[in-house]
Amino acid sequence: MCKVIAIANQKGGVGKTTTTGNLGIGLAKRGKRVLLIDADAQGSLTASLGYTEPDRLEVTLATIMERIVNEDYPEPSEGILHHKEGVDLLPANIELSGIEVSLVNIMSRETVLRAYVSLVSAEYDYILIDCTPSLGMITINALACADSVLIPVQAAYLPLKGLEQLIRTIGKVKRQINPKLEIEGILMTMVDSRTTYAREISALLIENYGDKVRIYDSTIPISVRAAEVSAVGISIYTHDPKGKVAAAYERLTEEVLVNG
Repeated sequence: MCKVIAIANQKGGVGKTTTTGNLGIGLAKRGKRVLLIDADAQGSLTASLGYTEPDRLEVTLATIMERIVNEDYPEPSEGILHHKEGVDLLPANIELSGIEVSLVNIMSRETVLRAYVSLVSAEYDYILIDCTPSLGMITINALACADSVLIPVQAAYLPLKGLEQLIRTIGKVKRQINPKLEIEGILMTMVDSRTTYAREISALLIENYGDKVRIYDSTIPISVRAAEVSAVGISIYTHDPKGKVAAAYERLTEEVLVNG
């Protein structure tokens, strides 16, 4: 059985892309077959995995979704890029923003991505979807086809406040489109554990959400080495294998595996 996890937060800069790439490669290191789907028109995940000119790619998520809208179903392997660290990638580029606009006018607009996932899911143990930092139609598509949502949250007060809107949206998608959708967990990122502020934010998160939602024991520390990863096209495991961020993502991978 393939598990589909959307990595989502409507706020940008919280570590969605970094988490998608490193969790995916962490799962691949454990022998899992993993597909990463870049569902952000900025193509950040695509670029961070070394495909630095996503706008030059011939087949991307936009191409695939447009074909499904036109009932011209692609082959499961079409457009898939194979990364040297053992994960597959369906890339994205700016064309995805055009698809988002056109989806508004079609039938079953929330389930186009679900149709694609059903085509490829037999090939994978995990599919991770890096969502755009908004609650637009592409993110709704990701939530509509996911089994669960992993929410990265920066260890700061304002990003924490924005969680309420995201959790309401997830609940709405669950009620109206995808009854199996659950929250996989909340992951604190960019944590400076030396500060009282970080500990206060962690306590606030547990107080507000701990009885409703799983909060991962793993937290991702703030790190210059982690920030460098997106520029070099490799995971933290290759870039800084002995560092604290690699250890944190290994712990997160373990927690995700334990959760099924």
